[in-house]
Amino acid sequence: MNDQQLEKKVGRDVGKAKKDLGTLVGDIAARVNRYGVAVSDGTNDTKKGVTTWAKDSTSQVSEELEKVTDDAKESVADAASTVKKDVGHGLNQYNTKAQQVADKIPGDFGRLASTYPWVMVTVALGFGFLFGSVLFGMARKHTG
Repeated sequence: MNDQQLEKKVGRDVGKAKKDLGTLVGDIAARVNRYGVAVSDGTNDTKKGVTTWAKDSTSQVSEELEKVTDDAKESVADAASTVKKDVGHGLNQYNTKAQQVADKIPGDFGRLASTYPWVMVTVALGFGFLFGSVLFGMARKHTG
């Protein structure tokens, strides 16, 4: 082989090597691109999964909180209703007893007490104050 033939052969081999390297670079670029797309798709799927999980969890917590709140509202309403009934019943009993006591007092005191209930309350407070003072005085004598 002479120098001229060797140069042609080297030129062809260099051209073929350049072509093969170009093909190889194109293949690598395509694979990197596919890998990038796969990573991007995986990232998007992960983002969607995490977002869905977060929304579902938030919704679930919200529903549970709403149930607890509703249960608490019902319990408070039931307790308030029971207290209202009990207080109403107790006040009716107190009013009945107070009216019976007022009816036993001579004069028109019973009629006045039913006509002017605030008078009865004032008189009861006065008696309570006097009774408390007597008890307090007795307690001071026994402890002092």
